Amino acid sequence: MKYLFGPVPSRRLGMSLGVDLVPYKYCTMNCIYCEVGCTTNLEIERAEYVPTDKVISELDDYLSSNPALDYITFSGSGEPTLHSKIGSIIEFLKTKYPQYKIALLTNSTLLSDKQLREELCPIDLILPSLDAASEDIFEKINRPHPKLKPKNIIAGLKAFRRECKATMWLEIFIIPTQNDHEDEIRKLTEAAFEISPDKVQINALDRPGAEDWVKKSDYHTLEKIRDFFLPMETEIIASKPQQKKIKSDHAAIEETILNTIRRRPCTIEDLISITGYDKELIRKKLDLLKRHNQITLSRQDRGDFYMILH
Repeated sequence: MKYLFGPVPSRRLGMSLGVDLVPYKYCTMNCIYCEVGCTTNLEIERAEYVPTDKVISELDDYLSSNPALDYITFSGSGEPTLHSKIGSIIEFLKTKYPQYKIALLTNSTLLSDKQLREELCPIDLILPSLDAASEDIFEKINRPHPKLKPKNIIAGLKAFRRECKATMWLEIFIIPTQNDHEDEIRKLTEAAFEISPDKVQINALDRPGAEDWVKKSDYHTLEKIRDFFLPMETEIIASKPQQKKIKSDHAAIEETILNTIRRRPCTIEDLISITGYDKELIRKKLDLLKRHNQITLSRQDRGDFYMILH
């Protein structure tokens, strides 16, 4: 599969089939914490970056076997709303496979576009992010396209909330020394109350970020930050819980590993959870891929992560 990946066990979405609508790292921002890596193409113009008909064909082929999924999720290696035909793909899914819920992971930057909001309205769940309410912190953390401003992003989120019935879980990613001080948290809290999501999710680094110096916030700090958002429903996104294992085609295990870590660095434990194979077999496949210079190992404080070599 070229445009689909997984299903993968997600901390928030259960078993999720990913749909990747842009080439590697086409994004509207270049976030310092991004687990996919640094943005190679900083872009805000929407276009048909991958062929819509081929995405729909892959979805049709995969979903025709009625797989057990919690969500079909637009995510992947860049900002999915950059794809100008995302609405057509949503329409196809809602028409032919209405039994599946659709989720969208987005950095929220293009939601100020009314046409895009109309395209996205049929989805079931939107998981937008908002890491800063002040412009200087926004620039430091998200390193956005020059035309993007946090006030417009907040306005787009408020408009989506008014116009669409989708459930909204607003994610706020905490970076130590950047947006964890009281002044910025209060501004984010004010913005969140204006947006009025169904839930606020406080997140922190779990895998290696785009910049090596970015560290994970300690849990005590996250608890203190969470309290600012009360009485809104607010939760801290903790370490990924044990998930159901899924079976993969044995002959395609190397491809499964490559497709998975191409989109996010993984530990051996992550790959065991995703593929359902035992640790020794995964280790042998990883060693083989390393010898072939397809992947590399990055030793981090949080563990040993396998990453794709581009």
